[in-house]
Amino acid sequence: MATVILIRHGRSTANVDGVLAGRTPGVLLDDLGREQAERTAQRLAVVPLVSVVSSPVERCVQTARLLLEQQPDAPQLQLEEGITECDYGQWQGQALSELAKEPLWSVVQSQPSAVTFPDGESLAGMQARAVAAVRRRDAAIEAEHGAGAVWAAVSHGDIIKSVLADALGMHLDLFQRINVGPASISLVRYGATRPDVVSTNTEFGDLTWLGAGGAVADAPVGGGPGNEGATARAEPGHGS
Repeated sequence: MATVILIRHGRSTANVDGVLAGRTPGVLLDDLGREQAERTAQRLAVVPLVSVVSSPVERCVQTARLLLEQQPDAPQLQLEEGITECDYGQWQGQALSELAKEPLWSVVQSQPSAVTFPDGESLAGMQARAVAAVRRRDAAIEAEHGAGAVWAAVSHGDIIKSVLADALGMHLDLFQRINVGPASISLVRYGATRPDVVSTNTEFGDLTWLGAGGAVADAPVGGGPGNEGATARAEPGHGS
C-alpha cells in the first residue's frame, strides 16, 4: 500500500494573532513557521516523494515549496481543492477570543458533526470532501507508482484531524481529541481491509526506514512489525 504523509503548514501570522484565518488571502508563515517547515522538510529529505499535493491556501503552498526544496528529485507541486481549509463563513478573520463567546463555539468543541458555520461549510461536509480527496489521490498514486510509493499532502489542522479521525474509525464528534501541531507529520496507509495509522503529530524522528521502502502488510493478530509508529507532542496550534 502507498503511504500518505499528512503535513500541517507551519505557524502563520494568524496563529500568532489568535485569528481564525480560514481562507483569508495574504496569511503567511511567520519566521518560526518557516523554521518549523524547514525542519520538517529536512526530516523528509531522506524520503523520495513521488507526489506533493497542497491546499491552495498560501501558508500551505509556502510549506510545500520548502518541502520540495529538500527533495533531490522533486516532483511538481500539485494543488488540491479537496484539502483546502474549512469555509468558516462569517467566522473567518475573527478573533478566537471573541468566537469563544458564541453559543456555537461549545458545539464545535463537543458535537462538531452538528456544526455548520454561518454562511459557511459544515464540518461534516469538510471531512467528507477532504477524506474523499486524500483517498482518491492515494489510490491513483499507488496505481501509478506501486505499493511502496510515498507522497505528501500539505493541509490545515482541522482538515488533517478529520482525515485522521476517519482513518482511526472515530466519529467526527471525537476529532477534537486529536492534536495536529504546526508542521507536524502524520502517516497513514490505506490498506485493502482498513486504514493503518502509522503515526500522528510527530515533529522529530528518523524517517530513513520510510525512504527505504517501508511498506508493510496489514498487521496480524497480536500487533504489527512496529516501524516508526510512536507519536510525539508537537507545539500546540489553534485553528488553521
